[in-house]
Amino acid sequence: MPPRKLPRHLVWLESFAAAVESGSLEGAAEHLGVARSVVSEHIRALEETLSEGQPLLERGPGRRLHLTARGEKLYEGTQTPLHQLDLKRLRDLASAEASLRLGLNPTLSNFLLAGIAGDVARAGIKLEVSFGGTFELVRQVQTRQLDLAVDFTPLPPHRGVEAEPLLNLPFVILAGPGSELSARHGVRRTLHVRDLEGQPFVDWQREDPYGSANSARFAAHEVTVREVSRVQSFLHLFDLLRAYHACAIAPDLRLLRSFPEDLSVWPLREEQPQFVEVVTLRPSGGPGSEAAQLVLGGLRQRLASKRRKIE
Repeated sequence: MPPRKLPRHLVWLESFAAAVESGSLEGAAEHLGVARSVVSEHIRALEETLSEGQPLLERGPGRRLHLTARGEKLYEGTQTPLHQLDLKRLRDLASAEASLRLGLNPTLSNFLLAGIAGDVARAGIKLEVSFGGTFELVRQVQTRQLDLAVDFTPLPPHRGVEAEPLLNLPFVILAGPGSELSARHGVRRTLHVRDLEGQPFVDWQREDPYGSANSARFAAHEVTVREVSRVQSFLHLFDLLRAYHACAIAPDLRLLRSFPEDLSVWPLREEQPQFVEVVTLRPSGGPGSEAAQLVLGGLRQRLASKRRKIE
């Protein structure tokens, strides 16, 4: 099988990275087994294509090559898997325009994205948003495809990822309008898992840790519920509770946004209360970009303000 031929822009990028790591065009040429003029031509082509001719490298003391501000952003991007480095992405990296690649849990996007978008828009920052489950978000932060992610715990093992807790969420019981649970316990201040005996129940998907927690609760108290549906996200939960006149156990997201008014909500009374954390994830090795710090600051401020209002 013949060797795979890289796209032209990745050949240029290879010469650029070799020059950065060796400190000279000569060193890069020796490493790649090409003439010095080829390396110089590749870097010039990269500058013309990505940064409007602005330099990515400049000579420093001792004639050693050093990265410019644009070049530093681009070089950081070379740690990303090659299949992610199309020309559009490389232009973003080499641009003088501030940008942020943000990953969000789909449920949290519904509660947090508006505030985040407002922060970065006011600061003139370009925002690239993607959504994913926990394993996908952790992997993309590890490989530096994301500058910042916001997710729920529990998290898988995550070497190379720094996690910052933002908020602890206890669990609540939710019930749809017209449900037996709402009719029977509407005035109660709290409910126990034993109060769900025999009720139609919307559980989380089997691989979801909340579903495992619910199974453990029912087993510990010898409670049997009638599972009528399974759900992956809060984005779908409310409609299912209404359709099946059912109940569910879920994290209490009222610190982020109120639940729909037609749903009944009770704090879950447990002998050993459990919590879910909302956390931010970013690549290890530093405080992160100014854009990431701006988003973190805005999140901390808004969540602290909501906590004070509820308390």
